[in-house]
Amino acid sequence: MSDVTRARDGRPVHHWRRDLVELAALFTAVAVADGVANLIGHGPDGPALLVISAVALAATAGFHTWWARRHGHAPPAGDTGARPSAKMRQAGPSAEPAATPQDVAGASTLWRMRTTVKDEPGSLARLCTALAGQGVDILSLQTHPLAEGTVDEFLLRGPGEVAAAEISRAVSLAGGTSTWIERADAHDLVDAPTRVLGLAARTALDAAELPLALRQLLGRCTIRSLPATPVGGGRGPEAVPVEGVLEETVMRLRAPEGGVITVERPYLPFTPTEFARARALVELDSRLGPRIPHSQDVLTLPEGNAITVRRADTRDLKTAKAMHERCSARTLGMRYNGPVGDADRYLNHLLSPRFGRTLAVQTASGRVVGLGHLLWDGDETEVALLIEDEWQRRGIGGELLGRLVAMAVEAGCASVYAVTQASNTGMVAAMRGLGLPLDYQIEEGTLVITARLDATPIVSRLPYDGGAAQRPSGERISRD
Repeated sequence: MSDVTRARDGRPVHHWRRDLVELAALFTAVAVADGVANLIGHGPDGPALLVISAVALAATAGFHTWWARRHGHAPPAGDTGARPSAKMRQAGPSAEPAATPQDVAGASTLWRMRTTVKDEPGSLARLCTALAGQGVDILSLQTHPLAEGTVDEFLLRGPGEVAAAEISRAVSLAGGTSTWIERADAHDLVDAPTRVLGLAARTALDAAELPLALRQLLGRCTIRSLPATPVGGGRGPEAVPVEGVLEETVMRLRAPEGGVITVERPYLPFTPTEFARARALVELDSRLGPRIPHSQDVLTLPEGNAITVRRADTRDLKTAKAMHERCSARTLGMRYNGPVGDADRYLNHLLSPRFGRTLAVQTASGRVVGLGHLLWDGDETEVALLIEDEWQRRGIGGELLGRLVAMAVEAGCASVYAVTQASNTGMVAAMRGLGLPLDYQIEEGTLVITARLDATPIVSRLPYDGGAAQRPSGERISRD
C-alpha cells in the first residue's frame, strides 16, 4: 500500500506513517533552530549578526517585489486577498467570474475592456504592445474623445488561462487608467455601426422597444421613464432641456410625450459619444410618433367564441376604460390591490409603450374584454392581468400570461413578477401554469410571485412577431 494521499467520499485520507514523519521533521527543525540561536546569540558579535541577517532578508524580499512588478509577472495561483484598486476595477459585485469551460488551457475568452489614456502620440501603441505581451488579440476598437484624454473601448480575445486582473495590470503599466473589464460573448462581435442601425430599426417598428434598445446600446444600466404627470397626481419630474443632461454616471433625456427618461450606470461613467447615440435614438422615436405592430392572433374558445389577441397602446384608452366600468369592484380590487380612484390616469400610464407592452383581447364585435401588461420596472419586469368578469375562467388569462412571458424572454429579462392578493386563485393558477420555477412572498395579504425565465425556454407566442407563424383561426385554448 502506498503512502500517497487518497480520496474517500471526497475527503482526503492521510496514512499514520506520514503523520509520524512530519512530526519528527518538526522536532528536528526546532532543535536545529535552537542550536543556531544559542551559538550566534551568545557570541561576542551575535546581536550584530542577527540584525544584519534581518536587513539582508528584507532587502531580498523588496528586490523580488520590485522585479516582479517591473516585468509584469502574474500573481500566485492562490487568492492573495488583495482587492482591485479604483484604477483597475471590474464591473459587477464579484471580483472574478466563475470558471467556465472556456477557461481551460488552450481555449480563448472574449473580453470587453474600457480604459482611459492620455491623448498623445504613442499611447495607443503602448496599450497594444502590453496586450500583445499577454497573448491578447484586439478584435475591435472604439475611441471616445474626452476633454482630457481618450477612452478606448476594446473587444479582446485572450487565452483562457489569462485572468481579467492580469490584463488590467498590464494595461495599467502601459498608462491606462480607470480600467474596466468584463466578459463578452458572440453578440459583441457585431461592430458598433451595425448594432446601432439594428437597434434603430427595432425602435422604428415598435415604440415599446426604446428602453430595451437603450439598454442594449449602453450595456448594463437602469432605465426609468417618468411621466410628465405622475399617476395619482403630484408634481412631475423637473424639466429637462431638449438637448438632455449628462452627469457622469447619469443621463436624462426628454421623452417624446413630455416626461423624462433617466439612464443610470453607477459602475462606469457615460462618455459624450454614448450620450450622443442615446439622444439620437430618443430623437428618432420622437419623430416617428406613437406606433405598435398591427399583426394579431385569432383564437377560438372551447364554447366556440372567437377572440383576437393584439398589441394595444394609448389609442385604446376609451375601450379599456369602458371595460373597467363593466368590471366588478372585486375584480378591480384583485388587479390593483385596492380601490381605483382615477382609471383614466392609471390606464394612460399602463397603455403607454414607454413603460412596457400591452396585449388586448377583444371579441368579434370589437369589445375589449381583457388586458395584459408587461411593465418595465427599472431592472425588473412586472406582469399584470385584468379579465372582464363574464369572460373569466375560460383560459384567457393563461393565454395572455404565456404571451407576456414570451415577450419578456425575447427582451432578455431574467425574471418577471406579479403583485396580487393571496385570494386571487386565478392569477396564482396562471403563474403555476407557466411551468417555471416560482418564488412566493406574502405580506399582509399581498402576494408577490416571481418566475425565473432562465430555467426553461418558452416557445414564442407573440401575436405581433412578423416572423412567427400565425395560429390557425380554429385553434382552441384550454380552460383554466
